[in-house]
Amino acid sequence: MDLEPEVNTEVLLRLKRARGQLDGVIKMIEDGRGCTDVVTQLAAVSKALDRAGFKVVATGMQECFEKGEKAPMTQEQLEKLFLSLA
Repeated sequence: MDLEPEVNTEVLLRLKRARGQLDGVIKMIEDGRGCTDVVTQLAAVSKALDRAGFKVVATGMQECFEKGEKAPMTQEQLEKLFLSLA
């Protein structure tokens, strides 16, 4: 994936955070923790993944905007990609 270095770093940090949270959820289930705690952490994992995805899509949108007709994706393709995260 060809992202700007600062965007790449930010996306990777979000994904690593989500991985850590997911490991925590697995441990909670193994330890028999309550449903409320598990669901709360699952929601945090989901939010972290969404934020990483939105960052990637937003970067793609900006790239397409800047490149105009030479953009790697059409507006329709970007919209479909964005909606896949919803």
